[in-house]
Amino acid sequence: MHYRNREVERVRPDIAYDCDVLVIGGGIVGLATAYAITRAAPGTRVTVLEKEPGPARHQTGRNSGVIHSGIYYRPGSLKARYAVRGAAEMVKFCAEYGVAHAVTGKLIVATEREELPRLHALVQRGRENGIPVRELGASQIGEYEPEVRGLAAIHVGTTGICDYVAVARRLAEASGAEIRYGARVVRVDRRPELGVAVRTARGDVVRARVLVNCAGLRCDEVARLTGDEPGVRIVPFRGEYYELARPELVRGLVYPVPDPAFPFLGVHLTRGIDGGVHIGPNAVPAMAREGYGWGVVRPRELAGTLSWPGAWRMARRHWRYGAGEMRRSLSKAAFTEAVRRLLPGVAEDDLVPAAAGVRAQAVLRDGTLVDDFLIREGARAVHVLNAPSPAATASLPIGREVARRALEVLASVS
Repeated sequence: MHYRNREVERVRPDIAYDCDVLVIGGGIVGLATAYAITRAAPGTRVTVLEKEPGPARHQTGRNSGVIHSGIYYRPGSLKARYAVRGAAEMVKFCAEYGVAHAVTGKLIVATEREELPRLHALVQRGRENGIPVRELGASQIGEYEPEVRGLAAIHVGTTGICDYVAVARRLAEASGAEIRYGARVVRVDRRPELGVAVRTARGDVVRARVLVNCAGLRCDEVARLTGDEPGVRIVPFRGEYYELARPELVRGLVYPVPDPAFPFLGVHLTRGIDGGVHIGPNAVPAMAREGYGWGVVRPRELAGTLSWPGAWRMARRHWRYGAGEMRRSLSKAAFTEAVRRLLPGVAEDDLVPAAAGVRAQAVLRDGTLVDDFLIREGARAVHVLNAPSPAATASLPIGREVARRALEVLASVS
């Protein structure tokens, strides 16, 4: 493959393909897709391009490590179906491949009277999704979490924890795919009648019959590089965490009752697989796609977010909620106050800053936050355009669905 005026040379029928399916993105969804393709269609050549030097460096490796039960999600939605199915499959995968995990259960606790109807609605939603739920009165909360206080709670037994970075590594190994790290995609040349040629920042060119976009925080950019208008923009939200200096205060997982108007679950307490307790995250706008701190500002990326009409409409609609999140981001005392609603014995000095994460949240032009997983297809391409939490939990069934679509496209062009 040669270059002509610094552009990718057009795919020609006399040039051999480097692979059948090219996956962009080496997070857990991209690697689960590669894994699913090679299992569903042995002999299919799969290449994964990941811009970082290793797998799972962003959303996958910077979350709470929770295997979600699926209780929060609208019955019949992809999130509900894939999370319930994915939780069971993730536990099985971890056991089979020797990945650290535990099924711990969790509490969802109402601390205000106005939260009680929402808590009851979660009980009904859990039952509709086939999830076993136990309702608890205030005095029963201490059976599970002696230091936690609330008016009522529910216990969800199928929630667990695991090491998702280790899961991603196992998926990469077991897939048999060629994984290329340090391969940032800078140009895509798609010819529907021929195939796709992708050039990386290092100058390598990879030719494929079908492209799968699992680029997470940059999935909308990759879709546009391919020539498809995604109809959404990724608006990055930073989630900030603290580590609890006195982990003995928390036995397992404790969540507040979420606000159904938002896709965020609120500040929660999570005892991880390493025994430490993480507290968070909040949700504040990030100034860059990978803006893990207030000091990380990339003007071009910020301008891209601000130029999307949906970002302004979202801000106008949810400014009050956002103001509370900003306050907790800028004030450790305010963050501690939020934690004390669940854990009254915690002090500000008990909170030790920990690594932040960034959520890739798809936003429509009208300002609506995309609530469900979003997968769209183009000519010779499949794009995963919204896969935030619980995508790690649901990664195995998501991977199978994306693989199914990619293999259908492959069959139609081969």
